[in-house]
Amino acid sequence: MNMFLAVIESNPFLLKFVSIALGIVFIGFLLRLLKQTHVIIYIITGVIMGPHMFDLVPDLEMISSLGSLGLILLLFFIGMEISLQKLVTNWKVSVIGTVLQVLFSVLAVAVIGYYFEWSWARVLTLGFVISISSTAVIVKLLQDSGEIDQPVGQNVLGVLLVQDILIVPMMISLSYLSGTPTSSSEVILQIIGGLLISGFIAFLFYKKEIKLPFHKLLKKDHEIQIFFAFGLCFGFSAITGFFGLSTALGAFIAGMLVATSKSTEWFHDSLYSLKVIFVALFFISVGMLIDLQFLWSNRLVIGMLVVIILIANNVINTLIMRGFKMSWKESIYAGALLSQIGEFSFVLGSLAFFNGIITDYGHQMIIAVISLTLLLSPPWISISKYVVNKLF
Repeated sequence: MNMFLAVIESNPFLLKFVSIALGIVFIGFLLRLLKQTHVIIYIITGVIMGPHMFDLVPDLEMISSLGSLGLILLLFFIGMEISLQKLVTNWKVSVIGTVLQVLFSVLAVAVIGYYFEWSWARVLTLGFVISISSTAVIVKLLQDSGEIDQPVGQNVLGVLLVQDILIVPMMISLSYLSGTPTSSSEVILQIIGGLLISGFIAFLFYKKEIKLPFHKLLKKDHEIQIFFAFGLCFGFSAITGFFGLSTALGAFIAGMLVATSKSTEWFHDSLYSLKVIFVALFFISVGMLIDLQFLWSNRLVIGMLVVIILIANNVINTLIMRGFKMSWKESIYAGALLSQIGEFSFVLGSLAFFNGIITDYGHQMIIAVISLTLLLSPPWISISKYVVNKLF
């Protein structure tokens, strides 16, 4: 016993990770009996173990930092499953559909903001926040259902990719509106980075298949495979981060490079376990942000906002998909998939708060609403899918 306590004291992180692992296992067993997805298990684990409940893992910053690696790995795996040819073929749905979605979301908030006399900065902040869907949740659900290669899955993935790209101009816009504009050198660097990425994607599209360096050696050495895959994923993330772009976008590009090389199988095997761990940490960090006391005190307002946002996003995306000649069944299902607010909206909300666009109350409200839409998204999608299958 004394030896165990000595080990814990010499390595305080050990007890935190043991607590997280046991919490996921215990809560996971209970929720799997209710047929809940792993995403919900992770979020509820974060709520229970977080600072607003039992405070078993007080170091939220560390968990959040590790969780951000989960998003990078997740986008890397998404890139490996993307068919660049199919994505380019459906560019109208991805690009035009996403732009329309953002415009309609901002317009809907502007109507409400006009009544409450909100500033344009606040209107754009809230419009941007609700227009971003969750890549992590949607991809996980599409993978579990085997629909990621289906037309609906490909169209939704295209929209998610464009949304992730639009995060950068959204952040620049909010910085300018807050009175603390991004420097011209940062804007130029981002433009250069965007052009380089576009050129690299065009290269992959026209090349169709490439060979990775040392591919013969890599096929025979599993340990080298792990470090090569890890270096490729986070190396591309570091490059896009240097240009002021999303690090997750860099991982996505790296994944597309792997897909073009036709080497996805051993890359998947090498990093899959790491992806599971870090993606779990991301959703646990989301759960830790949920303040149960704030939720209870503002339960009516938060509840109405969550329902309104899920319905509004579902309707907006359904009509957009229907406008691109998808069937009503596919359109409604795609709308349900894109109905929640995504993880990158936490970044937009924090930026607006630190720049004085929204108050602390508004920031807490954004965190609560985003977290609940993420939590309710899997059952919302399941119910929508069941209804459309009955109707069509």
